[in-house]
Amino acid sequence: SLSVVQEMCARLGAATGRGLFDLIRERFGVGWTFFAITVVLVANGGLVVSEFVGIGAASELLGLSRYVVVPLAAAVLWYLVIFGSYEWVEKIFLLMTLVFFAYPIAAIMGHPDWHAVARGAFVPTIKNDPDYIFILVGLLGTTITPYMQLFQQSSLVEKGVARRHYGPERVDTYTGAIFSNLMSIAMIVATAATLHVAGQTQVQTAEDAAKALSPLMGDYAKILFGTGLLGASLLAGAVLPLATSYAIAEAFGLPKGVNLDFRRAPKFFALFTALVVFGAVVALIPGVPVIRLLVAIQVLNGALLPVILVFILVLINDTRLTGELKNTRLYNVLGWGTFALITTAVAVMLGGQLLALFGVKLFGG
Repeated sequence: SLSVVQEMCARLGAATGRGLFDLIRERFGVGWTFFAITVVLVANGGLVVSEFVGIGAASELLGLSRYVVVPLAAAVLWYLVIFGSYEWVEKIFLLMTLVFFAYPIAAIMGHPDWHAVARGAFVPTIKNDPDYIFILVGLLGTTITPYMQLFQQSSLVEKGVARRHYGPERVDTYTGAIFSNLMSIAMIVATAATLHVAGQTQVQTAEDAAKALSPLMGDYAKILFGTGLLGASLLAGAVLPLATSYAIAEAFGLPKGVNLDFRRAPKFFALFTALVVFGAVVALIPGVPVIRLLVAIQVLNGALLPVILVFILVLINDTRLTGELKNTRLYNVLGWGTFALITTAVAVMLGGQLLALFGVKLFGG
């Protein structure tokens, strides 16, 4: 599903040379555009907070104070983006995330039940349990986040990828999506083979999550996990506010782009600044329950995702925009199937919670 949705957004960008919100404004009008902006601001605002929470959690794993590292990280990211020297630092952050390659090794060294892994990968398990549905929506939200679709399309437009040059970008999109999913699988297997087997089914802190690397790194698991988490959070801590700023600037036809300066794109950079400050400030609130907050934000993303998917699917099938790059029948089956799956999961989750308010149990147990 991730690769299908990502590829549709990339294809839409190559076919039109325009960002998603620019197309939404033209095709659906101001009212629907404002609605879509609200959805993205809520979803992405939560994700920005989660990334700075991740920076704080990573800093504490590395023995540093979040009250020093989070403001410093926010200031550095802001400076790098505003003054145009972010590209080479981005490579450093990416290199830091390479430590997550330890997860496939940890998964193997954890000696999981590979028959159970294969069965779980290919045979869906549906449980009549509210917590299960809640986590399912969160898993969908973290796999196909709205901001990724915005960033995917905007980045292609920014690079000027045309229809005739779309082939390599398509390969790149699929490669990235497949790699991301494989890494997620490795993390799940490593965690199940270590924490779950040991009876630890509640992960409350980043330190708990780091224990999944213990078969490989032992006492150094915290340092390894903290380094990777810091790199990933720093990278996303810049990308998320940028993607959101691009989307809103597109919606209102405002000047945008990191190649501009504050004077030529004041609203674009002001929004970027506001999002960075917001994320950093919330992340510094004492006693923030890191894992619960991260899960809740991903569930929120999952709940809002169907809204963005509808816009993408309608636009990619508009032959006036995409021409020969419109969806094939297979892509429509996969795309609308993904929409139906996510919408059903969200409806069941919200329906169960609503009925519970009136004392009606939708779920057993």
